Amino acid sequence: MSVEDEVVKLEEGQSSAKVWSQNKPSDNLSSSSKTVELLQKIIAEIIGTYFVIFSGCGSVVVNKLYGSVTFPGICVVWGLIVMVMVYSLGHISGAHFNPAVTVTFALFRRFPYKQVPLYIVAQVFGSTMASGTLCLIFKVPHDAFFGTVPVGPDVRSFIMELIISFLLMFVISGVATDNRAIGELAGIAVGMTIMLNVFVAGPVSGASMNPARTLGPAIIMQNFKGIWVYMVGPFIGTIFGGFAYNLIRFTDKPLRELTKSSSFIRSFRA
Repeated sequence: MSVEDEVVKLEEGQSSAKVWSQNKPSDNLSSSSKTVELLQKIIAEIIGTYFVIFSGCGSVVVNKLYGSVTFPGICVVWGLIVMVMVYSLGHISGAHFNPAVTVTFALFRRFPYKQVPLYIVAQVFGSTMASGTLCLIFKVPHDAFFGTVPVGPDVRSFIMELIISFLLMFVISGVATDNRAIGELAGIAVGMTIMLNVFVAGPVSGASMNPARTLGPAIIMQNFKGIWVYMVGPFIGTIFGGFAYNLIRFTDKPLRELTKSSSFIRSFRA
């Protein structure tokens, strides 16, 4: 900065120290820090999704090939691995591992929109890598497909996916976004919800609740039967689940205050 420029700044009431502070490279450092933080989150989502799919789908593969896990065992594995990954990575990336959850958080202003595509790519990549690893280790035949396909009519599986995804997001919203809840129990609550959902919906739709969980095995094994069920149902279910919890979150306010259009909309963005 020239002497003339500094004189002008001084005449405008700014000290030379303030002028200098405006030109120091703090913004660059801040930008670099944010980039590193975002990269850490993406890596966490890749690793977390990888192990969720590797363990959950791995139990399906082992059961189909060797018959030693049983259906209840598969349900427990899904619940446990999600619980473990939530506690391991929740403080880094939020432990979404699910594009439907990420999109729903963004819609209700719990997650920045600009990071949504990166998270979804990371989740699908992690799922695909885990599915590829399982196929490489076990040489999975086509009839031992460990993805999710509708059993019976597609519409029945679609409705089932919508309902269980609603329940999953409703629980996540309660334990992860409400400061009145006991945050330390979030992993247990989410893991148990997934286990219960697999018990109920597993024999019908495969209990995906997660587009990435379905896409990974489908891409690796080239089996896209009924894929629309798992690309649409979980998104609709999680959005409605998040909406329902946000609706009851503010029941301590007067009804007339909730029904005012401006305050009602703001309540979902809080």
